[in-house]
Amino acid sequence: MTDQHDSCDDLKQAALDYHRLSPPGKIKISATKAMVTQRDLALAYSPGVAYACEAIVADPNEVSTLTARGNLVAVVTNGTAVLGLGDIGPLASKPVMEGKGVLFKKFADVDVFDIEINERDPDKLVDIIASLEPTFGGINLEDIKAPECFIVERKLRERMNIPVFHDDQHGTSIIVGAAILNALEVAGKKIEDVKLATSGAGAAGIACLDMLVALGMKPENILAVDRDGVLYTGREHLDPDKQRYARDTDKRCLAEIIEGADVFLGLSAGGILKPEMVATMAQRPIILALANPNPEILPEHAKAVRPDCIIATGRSDYPNQVNNALCFPYIFRGALDVGATEINEAMKLACVRAIAKLARMEAGDLGSAYAGESPTFGDEYLIPRPFDPRLLTMLAPAVAEAAMESGIALRPLADVDAYREKLGQFIHRSSLMMKPVYERARSIEKRVVYAEGEEYKVLRAVQTVIDECLAYPILIGRPDVIETRIEKLGLRMRAGVDFELTNINDDPRFDDYWRQYHALTERRGVTPDAAKNLLRSRPTLIAALMVERGEADAMICGLVGRYHKKLGYLRSIFDFQPGVQGTAAMTGVINDQGVMFFVDTHVQQDPSAEQIAEATLMASYRLKLFGIEPKVALLSHSNFGSHQDASALKMRRAYEIIRARAPKLEVDGEMMADTAWDEELRQRIFPGTTLSGRANLLVMPNLDAANIGYNLVRVMTGGVAIGPILMGLDQPAHILTPASTTRRVVNMTAIAAVDAQIRADMR
Repeated sequence: MTDQHDSCDDLKQAALDYHRLSPPGKIKISATKAMVTQRDLALAYSPGVAYACEAIVADPNEVSTLTARGNLVAVVTNGTAVLGLGDIGPLASKPVMEGKGVLFKKFADVDVFDIEINERDPDKLVDIIASLEPTFGGINLEDIKAPECFIVERKLRERMNIPVFHDDQHGTSIIVGAAILNALEVAGKKIEDVKLATSGAGAAGIACLDMLVALGMKPENILAVDRDGVLYTGREHLDPDKQRYARDTDKRCLAEIIEGADVFLGLSAGGILKPEMVATMAQRPIILALANPNPEILPEHAKAVRPDCIIATGRSDYPNQVNNALCFPYIFRGALDVGATEINEAMKLACVRAIAKLARMEAGDLGSAYAGESPTFGDEYLIPRPFDPRLLTMLAPAVAEAAMESGIALRPLADVDAYREKLGQFIHRSSLMMKPVYERARSIEKRVVYAEGEEYKVLRAVQTVIDECLAYPILIGRPDVIETRIEKLGLRMRAGVDFELTNINDDPRFDDYWRQYHALTERRGVTPDAAKNLLRSRPTLIAALMVERGEADAMICGLVGRYHKKLGYLRSIFDFQPGVQGTAAMTGVINDQGVMFFVDTHVQQDPSAEQIAEATLMASYRLKLFGIEPKVALLSHSNFGSHQDASALKMRRAYEIIRARAPKLEVDGEMMADTAWDEELRQRIFPGTTLSGRANLLVMPNLDAANIGYNLVRVMTGGVAIGPILMGLDQPAHILTPASTTRRVVNMTAIAAVDAQIRADMR
């Protein structure tokens, strides 16, 4: 008990420190357009702003193209029913509403103003909220107590021509609907046959029952209890919403209605569902104990009496968390993007089915968010996790399509697939830049071999590679391990059909491999026995030999082990490209500022001017793979001759070599990093500069500077990495790092495949 108390105290202090850290709170307002010159001011405000106003007067629909309204939602509360805290009032509810805004932005890029209103009268509250319609594209009602919440939502839906959504009701009902659909699938039961007992008939409880009925549950199979007992026919003082679930029954308490029930739905109070009650439920009972912070029954107590039960709670420390964050960002995203005038039942049902479908698919790239865990559909994974990146691309389009089919979309989508792709670019910010690479990779299928074929990241990436037709994968590893992990991840790919599997322990080509490797390395001290041992324990060598022998077109390695060790293995088999004297690595970072590449982040410790020039030219060529025109800055602590030490002189000499070898390349240096970033500063310091605009290829004087600079920019800006892209070998081979994500493996597969295509064309 003491440990739990200490843990709560620690969390409390950490939460307070988190909110107090300057700037206080969790949100801020930032401008989306430049505001640095007098002309910017004239465009943003007077006199230019008048033209935007006049355009909206002429056509009110222009408000969504000329202002932020089409992506702006109000999170509105009066603080009368804050989850887990009760009636704490509007002022104290503000941290919760700010948090809601953060989730909107994080998961679906929806902007939010949180509005806390000091008004308890529902009619006055309706008047206040309705008057805000010109400002917002949608209204998310939050933490308003029942039954006032029903009144407020119903009247606002009637008065307003924008989506109004009470998340406590409908957000919860959507997640509950998806969880129960999938739990029934796991239990082998049909929704029209099951009996449900529910505790809690407030806003969320009634909305959940309505949703389950819409999904096919028979109303006569539902028995409900509130704080005053069972809802039965003839019971006095029931509001109209509760009356709909009053039944002709002589049962009067929870223990009686739960006997023989297939499903328990709890939205009431902690601890009210006793183990002995659970023991009386039907076979394979489904329990949703959603009271917060303490559920109606803890999972371990339920399983102690019914090991066959399937249970979900509202808590993140147990499997199957019923979390509204799975719903509200995406339903608003879809509604806003088609200009929906409301969020109707069809949109909610579409969202339910999309959530349920996603959980049944193989797990996405969740490792970084969930400590490497890879959930698979079943008793303990009924609904997706909040950080599943596919929620946006599956839910928002489903909601948008339902709105269009319902005839309530003012701005219907012309192409749903293009819309889904656009959403994907928000999730994987590399998507837009990688698009031309993906398209070229698909044009001619190349065989890409993965040295670490047993790794979970590789397996998830390979499933995506297969789905997107980027390459034909070859996995090196033990067949039983790979097959077990494919099954654990819930992947669909099959050895021999979707990919080739090379058994590291028993491949008939092994003798050929070690003999060829020995022939390549016998004059470097490698004996026949050493060659055999190395080939059995170093899958990177097998992958490289497969490429060298023409059994694969490109290779990926590096998810396990050290970069330079892997590079040494590759150098023992591959030569340099013709005309190249060494290798180098380029790594990109995509963030809100755009994309920038760094050279050399992984290979050359202290390169000479000649090596820097060579790496720069190789990197400049590869930027064109992405459709990017290289703008190269040779970085230093010196600006155009301001220092005369060895490092500055080296970068100056590299510039001279590059200009002589590639006179049309936009390059300049040596220069400081801020000079590379700021064209105005660069022009002021050195009017004769041969670089225009902002540099996108940053060439560093040594490996320390490149690697530190790349990682600082990536981490501090929340950037997405591309690479490392290995340059200089005569075969397409790339070494990743253990920190690589599944998406980075997919991206590098496409790059490797295109690399192989280009080399084939040049032969």
